[in-house]
Amino acid sequence: MMQTTFIDDLSATLKGVLHDPSFSGMFPELAAADIIFDRPSDTLAPAKSTVDLFLYDLRENLDYRLNETTSTRVGNQTITHPAKLRLACSYLATAWPVGGVDLALQEQRLLSEVLVVLSHYPTIPSTFLNGTLVGQDPPLPMVAMHPDALKNLAEFWSSLGSKLRASLTVTVTISVPIFSDVADFVVTTKQANYKQGTPVSTETLMQIGGRVVDSTAQGISGALVDVMDAGLSDVTDENGEFNFDSIPSGAHTLRAVAVGFKPKVQPLTVPGRPEDYVVTLAPL
Repeated sequence: MMQTTFIDDLSATLKGVLHDPSFSGMFPELAAADIIFDRPSDTLAPAKSTVDLFLYDLRENLDYRLNETTSTRVGNQTITHPAKLRLACSYLATAWPVGGVDLALQEQRLLSEVLVVLSHYPTIPSTFLNGTLVGQDPPLPMVAMHPDALKNLAEFWSSLGSKLRASLTVTVTISVPIFSDVADFVVTTKQANYKQGTPVSTETLMQIGGRVVDSTAQGISGALVDVMDAGLSDVTDENGEFNFDSIPSGAHTLRAVAVGFKPKVQPLTVPGRPEDYVVTLAPL
């Protein structure tokens, strides 16, 4: 099932960035402030000093667009990862001080501390990432005070039904999967034709690859696999995989032997389906 918590995970990540322990001594007001994600209306009345990160805009970041699919090998399957959408998430940061003598100056200091911390990281370090953002590649670029953000502040605040308030913006670009990964068997056969003599005779040789597994589909390493009628043999690797570079096409007999398992002999047709090249051994 495709994960859809990426925006929530980004908000939690930004909260962690603003509460970066390495800045707590330098910016004690920010360290003590709550981080919320509410709409910054005039009725907002936090109980303690607060920084509000309001998500106001989502759009594709065309500068960071990914167009190529990638794939990884898992056993005898290949997992294709479709290109991900690069989503720019823009937040409006406002400061809401509570208590103290001069709230206006406290608001300015708190907002300045937010700016310094966010500007410190051109990309978000992996140590701050949450949930679906963990392990994202490429790293997440973060821009505080983006030049194209909120060009008409008065109109923006008016649309919120609120009075103009000091603020700054931060935009983070994340990778969002829009299609599920696709699993399929890897290509397990290759064909080569050789012609010799006069009159011409043709022999078709194939390259095949398969696996020796136990009843739970776990690969068995060190198993001896041989094509009994063709004089071919191989030993499986750590994933239980074997390969034959040049095996004649047609019907054969395949045998697999492994320590702790019952030997097995089964028919083999080349070329065949990928599942035909999987040998399942039963324990002794």
